[in-house]
Formats: sequence, structure tokens, C-alpha cells
Amino acid sequence: MSEASEPRAPEQLTVPVAGGELSALHWSADSPGAPLAVLVHGITANAMAWARVGGALAGEFEVIAPDLRGRAASADLPGPYGMQRHAEDVTALLDAVAAEGRRTVLVGHSMGAFVAVMAAAGVARDRVHGLLLVDGGVALAVPPGADIDAILSAALGPAVQRLSMTFPDLAAVREFWSRHPAVGPWVDVPSVAAYLTRDLVPTEGGLRSACVPEAVRTDGADVLVNERVLEAADDLPVPATLLWATRGMFDQTPGLYDEARLAGLGLELMRITPREVPDTNHYSIVWAPHGVAAIADATRAAARG
Repeated sequence: MSEASEPRAPEQLTVPVAGGELSALHWSADSPGAPLAVLVHGITANAMAWARVGGALAGEFEVIAPDLRGRAASADLPGPYGMQRHAEDVTALLDAVAAEGRRTVLVGHSMGAFVAVMAAAGVARDRVHGLLLVDGGVALAVPPGADIDAILSAALGPAVQRLSMTFPDLAAVREFWSRHPAVGPWVDVPSVAAYLTRDLVPTEGGLRSACVPEAVRTDGADVLVNERVLEAADDLPVPATLLWATRGMFDQTPGLYDEARLAGLGLELMRITPREVPDTNHYSIVWAPHGVAAIADATRAAARG
């Protein structure tokens, strides 16, 4: 897999939040009045997952992608975790960049879409002018009484398994991800390689993921069974778009959503418009050129209101 061109490189910044400093990547705008796009990543991901989208929007938008609490450069931020805390962190980020009065669009991928919904429906309600959900943000299929740890392990597979692993070097990390059916084709794309590297911290014997297992489990339970989180989409202040991938976390069909499941969720009552992004999976929807273009176009539309 290759890219036509590498996206514009972001700068690193930190913003004060409860318990310390939240790390984020920042792509600047070409004019001071440009709208703001805040990009929120998934459950074991980090801000660099958005490199291609951030690069596509940079200049036209000011773009900020945080490392969520318990991940990458924000791994040292303490708990509690959960969607409400992440929503509060996103709102603190808006405060730090003086977002008030600017057209602001929240864009969330996977778990990050649930964070965006919680922020838009709650603590950042008066600050959000547009909302874009990317393969997440509305209820997932969860059997009653299901074991949360078992669901996370089955649904995320290697993404969770790596949290307890030590890798001797970057070559071993690349080899691990190259076997992933959805991520594997992308491991040698520079921006994706940077995303995988951003996850790593040194440890005895080599490298390990910076993700805090407690954060992953707490956030996963929130997304799967917390009624307050799942009902937040019923009270959005603005219409939203849901871009969904045809294939899932292991490049399988169906993915997290399909037409039949979406038809039963009552999205029209939530003012959420679903749109498939064909020939993408849960990961490639934010990396593939046509996925990036779909997200960028929907972000522009959301900013226009």
C-alpha cells in the first residue's frame, strides 16, 4: 500500500486538563478566521491516526488531534477514564485554543465518535457547530449480559493483545502489525508507521504500548453498555453525519455497521445521516485516499452548517 503524497507534518502542543497536560497534534490554518476541526481517535489509537485527514484539512482549517487520556503522549494523565472525562478533556482543549465564536467541528473515529457525541450533547454543547462520526458513535451490537473483557478481546484482537507485550525493536512491531488483516497492508506507509511508533514507549527488554489497560477497559465498557453514553446521541445540538466502513476491524464483512443494523437504530430521529464509504475497513477509512476525501468533504459540509 502506498500514498500519493505524505500529509503536512503537524506540530506538538499540550493543553492543561484535570490532572496534568493533554498532548495533541496541531495543523495550522492559513487565516486567523478559519474554522476549527477537532479529531478524536479510537480506543487504543493515538492522534497520529489522523495524519492523512489532518493534512487534507490543514490550511483551510485549524486542526487539532489530541492523544486521549491514557494513550501515547497523554498516557501519564490519571484516571478516572470514560467518555465523560474524555469529553471534558476535549472541552478543555477548545478553551485552550480560544474556540469560542469560531465554527467548530468535532470529528470522532470509532470510540472517539462516542467521545465527540458526549461532548456535543453535554459539556461542549454550545461550542459545537458540526459533528462527524466515523465508524462509531451510535450503539454497537452487544449481547445482553455479555462479558466486557471477552468482547473487547474478540473485537479488538491484536490491538488489545499488544498491550501486554514487549517488542525487542521497531522491526518486531512492524512484523506484528503486518500480520493484522486490516492494518497490515498499510504498515509501510510513512504516516501509518509514524502512528504505530507514536504508541510505543521504552521498557525493560525493548518497547511496549503506552496505552493504559485500565483506560481501555473502562472506555470499552462505557461504549458497549453505559446507557448514558449510548443515549447521548438522542440529544445532539446539531445534525450529524455517520460515515461507516463496509468492512470491520479484521477487514471482514459486515463491519461494525451495515444497512440492516443502521435501519433499526432510529438515526433519523437523532438527526444522524448515515453514509457508507465503500471499499474501506474500520482502519483504512481514515487512511485510504477516498476515505480521507470523504471525511474531509463531510467536515467542510459540517463547518458550513
